[in-house]
Amino acid sequence: MPPATLPATIEVDRELVHRLRLAVGRLARRLRQQAEGEITASQISALASVNRLGPITLGRLASVERLRPPTVTRIAAVLEEAGLVVRRLDPDDRRVVRVEITPSGLDLLERVRTRKDAYLAARLATLAPEQLAVLRDATAVIERLLEEEGS
Repeated sequence: MPPATLPATIEVDRELVHRLRLAVGRLARRLRQQAEGEITASQISALASVNRLGPITLGRLASVERLRPPTVTRIAAVLEEAGLVVRRLDPDDRRVVRVEITPSGLDLLERVRTRKDAYLAARLATLAPEQLAVLRDATAVIERLLEEEGS
């Protein structure tokens, strides 16, 4: 877990830190709102992880989602009840259960992603070409920050 305060040994533009945190948080919240009415943000995140990582154990899903195992168990139960995932016994070790996305889960993810992309595309369409170029560069930098963290 990151420290609660900025280390004194690191020179950083505190105003940039503050503005970037707020902007990223607000954008993430607006994108999450595009999925409202379907399932919760935590459920969407878990469903996307199940899709990305293939059949996955609940323990691994908890680790990937950085949630406690009981929380992931509840999320998986809701997703299963909604027909978005299925639980299957591992063929090599019948003590292990893996969660796998269903066609309905894939459809839901596609609908949510389409709405989020449409929202973001509409907002980007209001920017000048120079602003889009800056945003393209900034996106690459943010991706690099996340890669270095191991996300």
